[in-house]
Amino acid sequence: MRAFLGVLACSLTVLSVHGLYSASDDVVELNPSNFNREVIQSDSLWLVEFYAPWCGHCKNLAPEWKKAATALKGIVKVGAVDADQHNSLGGQYGVRGFPSIKIFGANKHKPEDYQGGRSSQAIVDAALNALRSLVKDRLGGKTGGTDYGKQSGGGAGNKKDVVELTDDNFDRTVLDSDYVWMVEFFAPWCGHCKNLEPEWTAAATEVKEQTKGKVKLGAVDATVHQGLASRYGIRGFPTIKVFRKGEEPEDYQGGRTRSDIVARAMGLYSDNSPPPELQEILNEDVLKKTCEDYQLCIISVLPHILDTGASGRNSYLEVMRMMADKYKKKTWGWLWTEAGAQMDLESSLGIGGFGYPAMAAINARKMKFALLRGSFSETGIHEFLRELSVGRGSTATVGGGALPKINTVEPWDGKDGVLPMEDDIDLSDVDLDDLEKDEL
Repeated sequence: MRAFLGVLACSLTVLSVHGLYSASDDVVELNPSNFNREVIQSDSLWLVEFYAPWCGHCKNLAPEWKKAATALKGIVKVGAVDADQHNSLGGQYGVRGFPSIKIFGANKHKPEDYQGGRSSQAIVDAALNALRSLVKDRLGGKTGGTDYGKQSGGGAGNKKDVVELTDDNFDRTVLDSDYVWMVEFFAPWCGHCKNLEPEWTAAATEVKEQTKGKVKLGAVDATVHQGLASRYGIRGFPTIKVFRKGEEPEDYQGGRTRSDIVARAMGLYSDNSPPPELQEILNEDVLKKTCEDYQLCIISVLPHILDTGASGRNSYLEVMRMMADKYKKKTWGWLWTEAGAQMDLESSLGIGGFGYPAMAAINARKMKFALLRGSFSETGIHEFLRELSVGRGSTATVGGGALPKINTVEPWDGKDGVLPMEDDIDLSDVDLDDLEKDEL
């Protein structure tokens, strides 16, 4: 039982699933350590799949991806990132679902999303079309910014993207900002600071592009602005601190390469990203896609609209949205349905007919689920999901061993429910005198 709970758990690290590709394949396995060197600094066109080993669609794609890689060998590079294991790299490129395929062409820092078919032929055709466009651009003298710089694994970047911070502008620019800031405190004579400068500059440019300016990199000359250095206890150079509005600054403890800095910045960006969408179960596709594409699907069965009205239902949905936001870094889907609308689903989860609102966390790969036993509140749901994450709590097999049949229903219109109209009874033909004579 504990073995399953580890799989069902929230933490991605508990999934003991091997990657979908091996060294014998023509697919290059990519990770945060080699991505910059292999892809970003490369002059080649790259097709990169971001996948999760547990994702059904990823498993279906794997043989086609391998065939495409073999066909394109020596022509176009084909790689794969286990974004379940290397989620910082997936977050860096805005990966929210699996599999996601990106084309790294002329501008390696702005990859294009692949929207084509999932067959090897479709993948090869798209790669060759992208390659033709790349060659055509080069023939016309367009470089696309691929020579971002190869010194120390970083690049030149644009120095203007590193914001110069001073005693005068720091509070206004950083502390009062709604953005997240990574700030370097440096000394011009410091050798380590000089080594960091090109990496910091290149990272600032990339982070600006990737986060649309929502995470910013700044620099303080601590020998000039000694008030700031003293204020934040700077004792060595370079020192990097992370500033978020309304919070105490935290020390940056990561690596000093461009890719290390970008990875941390994208993690901070993910912290401030919108929560996953909360979807109503309207048809079979909604349930199947969510439960098969995500590590867990969290399903709530809410009371009938006649029992709660719109305000009551919205209060339950708001609790779910808060929890989806709290756990937005997890690879989970969030769904809800009205009591009685999906009786097969309720029956398969042992919910049917009572105890609304109810919540279940389903692991579709194992066809196992756990039920919320506490209150349907932020505290109760948090405790429920936390228990799962540490391998505690009771589980059961989904009824029938498969996802149940789902009815197609109309979406909730956001309004209060209306009682069904009953047919009027015509009493014109009833002899009331006869009724009075009936014996009781």
